[in-house]
Amino acid sequence: MAEMTKFWYLENFNIFKSLDADSMEELNRITSMQNISKNQPIYFPKEPSNSIFFLKKGRVKLTRMSSDGKEMILGLVNKGEVFGEMAFLDEEERKDFATALDECLVCAINKNDFKQFVKNNPELNLRLTKLIGLKMRKYTERIEELVFKNAEQRVVSFLLSLANENGKQIGDEIFVKPFLKHQDIAALTACSRQTVNSVLTGLREKKVINFDRKKLIIHDKEELQKRLK
Repeated sequence: MAEMTKFWYLENFNIFKSLDADSMEELNRITSMQNISKNQPIYFPKEPSNSIFFLKKGRVKLTRMSSDGKEMILGLVNKGEVFGEMAFLDEEERKDFATALDECLVCAINKNDFKQFVKNNPELNLRLTKLIGLKMRKYTERIEELVFKNAEQRVVSFLLSLANENGKQIGDEIFVKPFLKHQDIAALTACSRQTVNSVLTGLREKKVINFDRKKLIIHDKEELQKRLK
């Protein structure tokens, strides 16, 4: 039953769509599936980059620590996405932390096994190149936001990105579940926790959004977009 479940999960990753049955059977053989508890680390900096991960359930945050011990969140990984993929490009050791934000279900594959698998399925090479390029573009956009946008705009931009990536449109509103802690939003937007709280509270008072620990509701997306101009 566990093997059938893993096979089903692998089939439902977009990156593996259109692979033939024999290739999927081989992929199933060389991957392992792990449950990761909330707040548990998946890997640390300086660890050998031996595996690539496919997230089927939950969310993972990728972080680095500054020299003074301050956490900086590089990005969030959502279900259906890949992380640790720099191992595929011969990264020798991890440069960041990967930590489960929720209860996570992860498929892991040894990088050497995966390289051989891609060699046998060359159409995957182009998909991986596009995936890594897209992720690098997201990192570039985040750096531009840090440089060119003020604190309120960075928080608003984050809310819009969250809605676009994870939101569900219901009528005129967008629901995002689950929401993040203010401290995590602060780390993602390079703001203080107090600033994040002030911006979110102000938007709620103006009925642009509503939120609690479990969800974010965007009532007026157009108003959020105006605040970025």
